[in-house]
Amino acid sequence: MKKLIVLAAVFIAMPLMAQEESILHHYAARNFTAGDVGKERLDTVLTAGVNAPSAMNRQPWRFTVAQDIKFVKQIIPDAKDGNVLIIVSVELKNGNAASAVLDCGLAVQSMYLAAQAVGLGSRIYTGPIGIVNGKLKKEIPAGHTAVAIVRIGMVEKADAVTAASSRKSMEKIVTYK
Repeated sequence: MKKLIVLAAVFIAMPLMAQEESILHHYAARNFTAGDVGKERLDTVLTAGVNAPSAMNRQPWRFTVAQDIKFVKQIIPDAKDGNVLIIVSVELKNGNAASAVLDCGLAVQSMYLAAQAVGLGSRIYTGPIGIVNGKLKKEIPAGHTAVAIVRIGMVEKADAVTAASSRKSMEKIVTYK
């Protein structure tokens, strides 16, 4: 309960404009630096994932938190000391694959945004999940398949400017009927 209160406090304490900034102007961090994430901020990020919505409240995800730099570098070779990887995995059963993977995506997005809301850089990876599902399979819960990785850590202050890419206009994406 305390973790949920901390997460709620992060967003309640933010002025409305800051909340909007956090949601509408996030970016995939690229220039990670060394530095400790801190237990409280990590717990806030994980709490956001745990509390993400899921179909029929199944909460199919499992989070494997990788903090050991030697292990982290097996997955993301350019990782810096203090970077944390949250490996999101799911047990794929008959008929649940689409909703279970989508549910995991909701948890991933929640953690990604929460990390930025508490002043950390965050980036979502799917490419390296092949490494996790291959030679590192024993590191995630038995019977699970990794579907995404969230990297969190300290970033260079200029990272938001250099890493942010332009977005397509709403007119090119949204159709009203």
